[in-house]
Amino acid sequence: MFIEQFRRLLDSKEMLESGSTLIAVIRGAMAFTAGTKIDAYEILSLLGTGGMGEVYRARDSALKRDVAIKVLPAFVSRDSDRLRRFTQEAQAAAALNHPNILAVHGLGAFEGSPYLVSELLEGETLREQLRHGAIPIRKAAACAVQIAHALAAAHEKGIVHRDLKPENLFVTKDGRIKILDFGLAKLTQSPPEQHYSEATQASATNPGTVMGTVGYMAPEQVRGEAVDHRADIFALGAVLYEMLTGKRAFEESTSAETMTAILQDDPPALSQVVKAAPPGLQRVVQRCLEKSPEQRFQSSSDLAFALEALSDSGSSPAVAIAQSSHPRWFWLVAAGALAAVLALVIAWWRTPHPVAVVESITQLTEDAQLKTNLFTDGSRIYFNEGPQRDTTIAQVSITGGAVAPLETRLPNPMLFGITSDGSTLLVHSATAVSSPGDLFMLPLPAGEPRRLRISWTGALDLLPDGRIAFTNGNDVSIAAKDGSNTRKLASFPGGVRDVEASPDGVRVLIIRAPEADGTFDILEVAADGTGLGHVRKGARGDCCFRWSADANHVLYIARAGSRRDIWAFATKAGLFRPSAGPMQLTTGPLSYSEAISSHDPNQIFGVANNNRAELARYDLKTREFATVFPGESATDLTYSADGAWVAYASYPERLLWRSRSDGSDRMQLTYPPMEVWEPHISPDGTKVAFGSYDGDAFIIDVNGGEPRKIAEEARFPVWSPDGRSLVLMKLSPGRKSYDFQIADALSGARTPIPSSNDKVGTVWIDNDTLLASTKDFTNLADFNRKTGKWNDFLTGSFSNWVVTQDGKYVVLATAGPEPILQRLRVADHHLETLTALKGFTRLANLSWTQLRVAADGSPIITRATDNSQIYALNVKWP
Repeated sequence: MFIEQFRRLLDSKEMLESGSTLIAVIRGAMAFTAGTKIDAYEILSLLGTGGMGEVYRARDSALKRDVAIKVLPAFVSRDSDRLRRFTQEAQAAAALNHPNILAVHGLGAFEGSPYLVSELLEGETLREQLRHGAIPIRKAAACAVQIAHALAAAHEKGIVHRDLKPENLFVTKDGRIKILDFGLAKLTQSPPEQHYSEATQASATNPGTVMGTVGYMAPEQVRGEAVDHRADIFALGAVLYEMLTGKRAFEESTSAETMTAILQDDPPALSQVVKAAPPGLQRVVQRCLEKSPEQRFQSSSDLAFALEALSDSGSSPAVAIAQSSHPRWFWLVAAGALAAVLALVIAWWRTPHPVAVVESITQLTEDAQLKTNLFTDGSRIYFNEGPQRDTTIAQVSITGGAVAPLETRLPNPMLFGITSDGSTLLVHSATAVSSPGDLFMLPLPAGEPRRLRISWTGALDLLPDGRIAFTNGNDVSIAAKDGSNTRKLASFPGGVRDVEASPDGVRVLIIRAPEADGTFDILEVAADGTGLGHVRKGARGDCCFRWSADANHVLYIARAGSRRDIWAFATKAGLFRPSAGPMQLTTGPLSYSEAISSHDPNQIFGVANNNRAELARYDLKTREFATVFPGESATDLTYSADGAWVAYASYPERLLWRSRSDGSDRMQLTYPPMEVWEPHISPDGTKVAFGSYDGDAFIIDVNGGEPRKIAEEARFPVWSPDGRSLVLMKLSPGRKSYDFQIADALSGARTPIPSSNDKVGTVWIDNDTLLASTKDFTNLADFNRKTGKWNDFLTGSFSNWVVTQDGKYVVLATAGPEPILQRLRVADHHLETLTALKGFTRLANLSWTQLRVAADGSPIITRATDNSQIYALNVKWP
């Protein structure tokens, strides 16, 4: 009772306005007492209070081990940004498995307060050790090696700490370093004159964000620029300097002065403060603290290698250097010289190639429309706006401004290229009744489109002289500008996903169709059909390959967890050195869907969004929409039959959560790297079936546990009304085709649904009847399990549909420029219009409306709250 009274007081507006001192008093008073139960954990004692949460020692009653529990108070958890960052801390650490990174066991919520369960550490923070002065050289170097290896593991996973400092480094009793608060962005908004030990952060989505702790931030962090893993290397250099000297590398009387020092000044030379510091160690620290990221170590692995190279069989760096700098015998001199030459060769070989750096990002558009298929003539950017089947052509200046439509009589025109002089667009008119050959050359700025007669399937691109590279089945060919004189370049069993002609017209990049594991080959062939060769292997999720303007690089999009970033690789290898690997150009928070080069090779145009969405419920009585979970970014909401429980996927992370329908008793069910698609709660409310991004189907208990795989290479599992069966989409080996199957929920036995490989979106009407659409979304058909036959159900143009849980209605979202929400009564096929959907922005890269239905039959729509925009990125290439 005492705790609850203080919780209510702490959560009140008066409490929040009363000042930090009183908050600290109340927070201390609200500490859980020994014996309090939090799910499967029993609180033993309060370990400490820091930031906006308390840390407790607890006992895991299931695994019989002591753990640490960090609790976020309810008033903080109601701030969606703070809650997201608290969750981000758990997700980032959980994605890593390294002895020098704090192990996270779980994440949950107790009485409205989220909590994080981690391993229990015995020891003290590095900050506490530094209060006693400098650390011996050998021990400091050994600690730095451990930190560097941990950072290397994190960076390899695409995770940048951004706030490395002695407070976030824990030294256990056995001397092991543990990185804490991994991936956590501090939440305190620091004014210019705030004390240097506090973190600063502006809006996570605005340019100029300053994130980190003053005194350990890299110069690019101070300037609010995009940062990468090299910012962590700078911070480690500052920590190592402090361990060796006992003094901070950058410390002034105010945070503003400290930031200025980071940008302009170098700390006192290590040799001036620590006389015994070996020159090699001084050079390592100095390289870490370089102002320019390009001058620092380019990877934490190289930093660890450099530190380890200073030691000799466990000797301190000082001893090792002293031994090697005073040889006594001639043969030792010769051996030492040979070793030095060999070390220089190895160092030169290992030195990373220079990488490209994004120096600035400028937003060019502001309208809330989905954007795809970018092309530029050097002065304007042309692109498709709107989802597939409802698209138009739009344009904007390369300097930004208003988006203007490009008038054309072609329905649903999809852009495939632009001539080098910017006079003509290559367009496919993607009508429902068109054949794949409906290609047109559309004059700019206006004019009548000219039809081309090319037999093509899948991929197209324009060469600078107007010729057309295209695929037809397994063949890659080139045709004249009018579509005549087709000449085959190469043939590839298994198919080709894309072709991209180089800006000089000399080469054609060929992207093979993915293999069973999602990887694929990237090849190159001369435009005359000679010199076919392998360029590199593409990873699953890589897409949208485009040449840079000077043809020296290829831009592409790669997945980084739930986010997509712009990457590039060089098209030419260096002399006597291994070819440069892919270079990551962006690191969030924006997620990019495609990127093209301007006519200026130092400028890139990209389509990106911040990936936020909300669930909107249409009330059938009031005829109005209302947000289901305000502040929650989520999609794919599913209800239990009695309406008491819901499950949904967070967006864009696509982690599975469940809660009561009012949002209480919220629990996370899945963790990275698994991404959840189309979850469905079983009719009895005890399980959730879902598909994964990797293409497998799973079932998980609503109270948590390990997901159980029910089918490989299968997606979109949906429960039958009686809960005995699931319908799912089964992919063929290599994912070249699919069909729908009915799986027994207990035995797993599967029965194929005949003639289903031309259907999409199969759902249940009742236990014996399924509903699906044709691939062109023009007809709905129902399948009777008893007769084994499909029957026409409804003709129209649909974006998505769903059946109410009682099977009495089908709720439909139509396609087209004026979409509407409809409801069809199954008994007599009476169709009624519920409301217009114009203005409901769909999720980026999806051509359909995310549509679900509540237990009472109310339609639920996922709408994007921020959609794709075009950005200009200025790039400094190596």
